[in-house]
Amino acid sequence: MRFGGKAFPLASASFQVILGTPPSLGAVPQAPYIDELVLRWTHNFNGEKSQQMFSTNDLMIRSALRSFLENEKKSYENNGHKVEIFEELGVQHGSTRIDYAIINGIMCGYEIKSDRDTLDRLPGQVREFSEVFDKLTLVVGKRHLYHAIHEIPEWWGILLAKESAAGVTLQSMREPQQNIHQNAKSIARLLWRKEALKILEAQNEVCGLRNKPREHIYTKLEDIFSSDLKTLKKYVSSALTSREGWRLDQPLGLCGD
Repeated sequence: MRFGGKAFPLASASFQVILGTPPSLGAVPQAPYIDELVLRWTHNFNGEKSQQMFSTNDLMIRSALRSFLENEKKSYENNGHKVEIFEELGVQHGSTRIDYAIINGIMCGYEIKSDRDTLDRLPGQVREFSEVFDKLTLVVGKRHLYHAIHEIPEWWGILLAKESAAGVTLQSMREPQQNIHQNAKSIARLLWRKEALKILEAQNEVCGLRNKPREHIYTKLEDIFSSDLKTLKKYVSSALTSREGWRLDQPLGLCGD
């Protein structure tokens, strides 16, 4: 199938089922070209009743996604990489949380919107998460696919969560691309105070900051690394994956101050 002069490969008139790392399907075409395709995929759910159509909820998708991420984690670890999975990871001092993140030098986030969820918070979540993560993926139920695809940037990945009698299947619609909109201070806010100060010590920039509010510390990190996000992300990834005796489901921004 071709939209707007760009080929868009399909697999068996649907997305390819994830059995490991999702295959590259290329960028989803811009509206209005995408509308016909997505409406065709969502028609049965929103219109025709089918005995084979089920409704997903957060718990169903979360379980399937966790299994997928655990397999990814094992693959990374077998190749000698340090990796950690975080559930309900707090960003921006815990003011919002992303459902899952996997950190292995690259910070990848996954946000779930099941058929029983609403999309009310999605625009704000897109703004907040896009300032932090290297790559982002929306895991969405069929009911919200049409609307959600118009709410997220083109560089976000999309996984379609479909429920049947056999359980939830995750299918790749679009792979995530590298984020070019990250913000140094938002990334730094993932750090605990002591971790941030340790980085500043290594940069010989800690003088006068030990008793300052944490936002002053993060501003200093922003000043130092705004033109070198790669180094800042390396520090942050190392700090997150090196924490000991800490529950991975706690909101990061509210701990360790």
